[in-house]
Amino acid sequence: MIKKFHYTHSFSSCRFALGIFYQKDTQHRFFDTEDEELIGCMSYGYPVGRSVVGSIFSDDKMLTTKNILELTRLFIHDGYGKNIESHVISSTFKWLKENAPNIKVLISYADPEQSHDGAIYQATNWIYQGCGDFQLAPTYSLRVNEEDDWMHSRSVYSKYGSAAPKNLMKAIGRDFWLKKEATKHRYIYFLGSKAENRKFRKVMKHPEMKYPKNYVQEVEITKIEVENNKWEN
Repeated sequence: MIKKFHYTHSFSSCRFALGIFYQKDTQHRFFDTEDEELIGCMSYGYPVGRSVVGSIFSDDKMLTTKNILELTRLFIHDGYGKNIESHVISSTFKWLKENAPNIKVLISYADPEQSHDGAIYQATNWIYQGCGDFQLAPTYSLRVNEEDDWMHSRSVYSKYGSAAPKNLMKAIGRDFWLKKEATKHRYIYFLGSKAENRKFRKVMKHPEMKYPKNYVQEVEITKIEVENNKWEN
């Protein structure tokens, strides 16, 4: 379902895959045992990299990566209510507390390139920590010909084995264009007890910020002239 319908068309890190079911109104139906249908799914996975704890807390011994999950994918078909996404996310908090009590922190990102500012996280009271301060290195979309669609950095890496501009110059061997991908909004949510959550808030590495509204990032496109080894904005 994620590969077919999610905008990334790819799966990601997964510790828990949760189905989202719609219970049909069977009050006036007879002999129909199929009273539920799968309308969506979501996955939580362990964040990639050991530095995630240190990027959340000033005390990197506060927790380990085994206590943190990232909401990696969420897809729900249209037509099941305006606030279905936030309702489902809120329901998973209870599920995680019951089935994975070692999980104390959730983290997720909203992609401005998809016109996402994290409205579903705002509706479920996640803590907003800004946009772009947590990305270690910029990522780039690629276009070899001016009439081509932009190739996302994930696809660039899959095709050329690297998304680094210097390596692309060797691999492509001709002029091309790179577009700096938008840095993502970051949200975190504490699943601990009230006492634990108060302790977590005191050692947050980055302050809580106001929720973004109508956020826009400037598009930065660079032409790479391979023959002259030149970058031109």
